[in-house]
Amino acid sequence: MSQNTVTRQTFDEIMVPNYAPSSFVPVRGSGSRVWDQEGKEYIDFAGGIAVNSLGHAHPALVEALHEQAQKLWHVSNGFTNEPILKLAKQLVDSTFAERVFFCNSGAEANEAALKLARKYARDHYGPEKHEIISFVNSFHGRTLFTVTAGGQPKYSEDFAPLPGGITHVNFNDLASVKAAISDKTCAVIVEPVQGEGGVLPADPGFLEGLRMLCDQHNALLIFDEVQTGVGRTGSLFAYMNHNVTPDILSMAKALGGGFPIGGILTTAKVAASLVPGTHGTTYGGNLLAGAVAGKVLEIVNTPEVLDGVKWRHQKFVEGLSDINQRYNIFSSIRGSGLLIGCVLNADYQGKAKAFTNAAEKENLMALIAGPNVVRFAPSLIIPEEDIAEGLARFERAVAHVVNA
Repeated sequence: MSQNTVTRQTFDEIMVPNYAPSSFVPVRGSGSRVWDQEGKEYIDFAGGIAVNSLGHAHPALVEALHEQAQKLWHVSNGFTNEPILKLAKQLVDSTFAERVFFCNSGAEANEAALKLARKYARDHYGPEKHEIISFVNSFHGRTLFTVTAGGQPKYSEDFAPLPGGITHVNFNDLASVKAAISDKTCAVIVEPVQGEGGVLPADPGFLEGLRMLCDQHNALLIFDEVQTGVGRTGSLFAYMNHNVTPDILSMAKALGGGFPIGGILTTAKVAASLVPGTHGTTYGGNLLAGAVAGKVLEIVNTPEVLDGVKWRHQKFVEGLSDINQRYNIFSSIRGSGLLIGCVLNADYQGKAKAFTNAAEKENLMALIAGPNVVRFAPSLIIPEEDIAEGLARFERAVAHVVNA
């Protein structure tokens, strides 16, 4: 074996063991199909965890990257650049935003959002107004600040002492927010659909209620749209599905279609608190990311793609409901657009990973959202035949688990 040959075993030998990757190593992708080192083909219902919004190796994204790669890669934030300014303009023209900040990931986007909220409150109301309200089972990233804001202690407790001033209340429970919010609250951060927490959508009226409470207490409302943004729910951003506009919105994942980029959208008034020197990132707003994300946005922000997400949602729900009628494994199928969570019933509690492991053996890539939810987040333009074939493979995986 050549010295340059690497396999799945190489991971166990030389990588930090904070991941437990699948047994195969993907090497090539096209659309919603992926091939491993052995040449075996898989259907991708995972989408790189809601990242690969246009599938793998989309020709227009490849071209945009190639074209920019031949010009200029990086200049630092001592200079601005054309791809990023064009991308920012696309976002401002398409959303509530008047100002945009770019970084490299969802965690960085939420870090920026939370820092901005505290800085804005300090500027306008003083240092006492610093408390942040978040939700049980939420997920906002892995930096120390964002993992603390997230409402899943299993991700944060080993890293104590944690940043203070953060309170967790119950999602979809306005009464618990009302009991916690005060004039010391600088921000409420919420996912319109809790992703890692089980693909749980906000109830009708819940986000509108948060907006009202934030307005009453001069607190900023932050929408974490890292997983729901850029077409995932069938609207460009999930806030557009509700009668509510946030003050700050974080985004990443689908924005780059696989190229690392994140950012926040906000108003001119709120953005004014981040004056030069208050926050930054070396790679944030780099030209390669800007060029690719600009092309992603151009393609996704069309009626054809966004309406197609809603249509594909129906295809998935119908197919999964048929499987459930035959095998009776889910208590509910929920989510929005192409972020779908299948909640396992009492007989299969804690076995979500068993279903995705079985799916892998049937050459299907799928996700979990906690131990009790099987999650699907495929390409927004996955072909109908790939949905049908992927669901057939999933049904075989289900049969295997049920009959084991």
